[in-house]
Amino acid sequence: MAGSSTPAVAGGKPPLFATEKPKRMVAYRLYAGTIFAGILLIWVYRATHIPPREGNSLGWRASLGLLVADVLFGLYWVLTLSVRWNPIRRTTFKDRLSECYGEDQLPGVDIFVCTADPALEPPMLVISTVLSVMAYDYPQEKLNIYLSDDAGSSVTFYALYEASEFAKHWIPFCKNYKVEPRSPAAYFAEVATPHDACSPQESLRMKELYKDLTDRVNSVVHSGKIPEVPESNRRGFSEWNETISSEDHPSIVQILIDRNERKAVDVDGNVLPTLVYMAREKRPQVKHNFKAGSLNALIRVSSVISNSPVTMNVDCDMYSNNSESIRDALCFFLDEEQGQDIGFVQYPQNFDNVVHNDIYGNPINVVNELDHPCLDGWGGMCYYGTGCFHRRETLCGQIYSKDYKEDWARGVGTAQSADELEEMSKSLVTCTYEHNTPWGIEKGVRYGCPLEDVITGLKIQCRGWRSVYYNPVRKGFLGMAPTSLGQILIQHKRWSEGFLQISLSNYSPFLLGHGKIKLGLQMGYSVCGFWALNSFPTFYYAIIPSLCFLDGVSVFPEITSPWIVPFGYVAVAAYSCSLAESLQYGDTAVEWWNAQRMWFFRRTTSYLLAAIDTIGGMLGVSESGFDLTVKVNDSQALERHKKGKMEFGPISGMFVILSTIVLFNLVCMVAGLGRVLWFEGAEGLGPLFLQAVLCVAIVAINAPVYEALFFRKDSGSLPSFVTLISLCFVSSLCLQAI
Repeated sequence: MAGSSTPAVAGGKPPLFATEKPKRMVAYRLYAGTIFAGILLIWVYRATHIPPREGNSLGWRASLGLLVADVLFGLYWVLTLSVRWNPIRRTTFKDRLSECYGEDQLPGVDIFVCTADPALEPPMLVISTVLSVMAYDYPQEKLNIYLSDDAGSSVTFYALYEASEFAKHWIPFCKNYKVEPRSPAAYFAEVATPHDACSPQESLRMKELYKDLTDRVNSVVHSGKIPEVPESNRRGFSEWNETISSEDHPSIVQILIDRNERKAVDVDGNVLPTLVYMAREKRPQVKHNFKAGSLNALIRVSSVISNSPVTMNVDCDMYSNNSESIRDALCFFLDEEQGQDIGFVQYPQNFDNVVHNDIYGNPINVVNELDHPCLDGWGGMCYYGTGCFHRRETLCGQIYSKDYKEDWARGVGTAQSADELEEMSKSLVTCTYEHNTPWGIEKGVRYGCPLEDVITGLKIQCRGWRSVYYNPVRKGFLGMAPTSLGQILIQHKRWSEGFLQISLSNYSPFLLGHGKIKLGLQMGYSVCGFWALNSFPTFYYAIIPSLCFLDGVSVFPEITSPWIVPFGYVAVAAYSCSLAESLQYGDTAVEWWNAQRMWFFRRTTSYLLAAIDTIGGMLGVSESGFDLTVKVNDSQALERHKKGKMEFGPISGMFVILSTIVLFNLVCMVAGLGRVLWFEGAEGLGPLFLQAVLCVAIVAINAPVYEALFFRKDSGSLPSFVTLISLCFVSSLCLQAI
């Protein structure tokens, strides 16, 4: 127990969190040792059973390629295993926090919410997230909420203005009746009957207020026309005119709720948290660095308006699901014995739109319950760009030293008026402010990489700070998982491309982290860093053994050979362990099967193209971009998702790759089995048994693709021209076996 094993010194404060290591790791390490022995035997077989080149060109080339593929698979498995060697679990003691620190002693917290496009991220989605973080169980005078709107949309500003009025009713409702979750959209969607402490009349009244808010905002979204607002609130809307667009607008900073001068209070007379709208200046000819640029602008603006020592950022579609999350995070920061070097606290990503037996394998329980705690055991969790609490100074380039002392009381109150603060803030978010400054390099969130959050967290850790992963029973945040295959593959392409760029740059964990973070953590980063490169052996395995099966060329041991044992053991043991882990952490067997399918999809499409684009970028022939994940879905697509039908979404070149692979394996399975059984009988399968199993497994796991290609007629299926293009590629591959 790392957290509770250190007793409080005389007159000191008790520990605010505990860290413990799970038992029964010996059995897992024994299992891992047997798998590694099996991998070594497979390498020996590959190296000693390469057929002669003369007269068997296909077999010789295939065997050489499989040797390389098996070596790469084995090394990647060792990398993954090393990370899983040291899992830990953390528990917080919020009761001790309350005993040690009065409400007036708690630090201020600045919360950042980012949105970029009101068409892809609907304003009602955004303000539901804003309202959820405004209603934290925390002193309201110490909460400061900032919304960054990169589109500079008057519609989003109007929605936030309406949310500021609704908050006067919603926040006391949440506090008085201990409402969970505190996103009104999520709360009213899941509550069929009022909360035990809430009367039906009060619940109905609040629901009607929220419905009125929704109707007003959606009406403006559809019409694009801002209605008249009271004279006292009209000042903010004067910032917009007909020349403003999402890619060309000036700096806009508006303090909608100012607790200092305007004394904004809720219906119970209690102070409201500060609420700020920010749209940084954007011009077509100036790079704006996407989300990283928004976060850096928010850091600067908040340093002028509130300057709280703790910041938290959350995506606009990921609402607060636990009103105690701030207090949980502070248990780590404020622990006197162990918290002085904690730079950030990362909560896991979870989703509220996951359905039972989700076709996309969206439940990520194994990742959240096993993989991330293992990273934490090596001294640091990755920063994943949402649901993360930071010490402000870590984002501003502060290097940790034992002499560093945090001023938790700073940032409380300011003598300047809201108008003065707004004008000062505008100058900090012009499109030229960062020129020739350390912002985006040594200060703030790092620029120049699709995964700006991950590289920023790595740099913080390399400055001597630790990070902590915390996964409470009641999830801290819930977001929206993509509900179409196209969205998922695009998202994973961006992630894997970003990780690979980091791994092949000067910011590689092995280079940047050498001597600064533990080797286990360096390897943990590299598990994701080599996602993309691992696509090559996967793609090879998806094509070449099936091609050889079609041609009758054996590339695996015969079923009667003792060499078949390591192949069979490694496959059966690894997948059995994977299934057992999924079941242990709450997934179903169907969800595990669907997750294996998505693993295959990603490695043969997203990761493959990410690797090609990254290599092309290094050679100067391609450039990375940023694709915003769509946060809206049509009703028919949602219904198909609930029924377990895969939604393919907009046509992509990745679907051609995927369709080619699955059609090719179908042809190889049918033609290969037919050839063997027709000419040689069942005994002819002996030398080709493992290839037949592999081919059948690929066909079986891709059943939804065959359904979309041949049987489905709805808008979520694959069009016929994808089938035709794929068949052309399949024909050319089959010619190689003739």
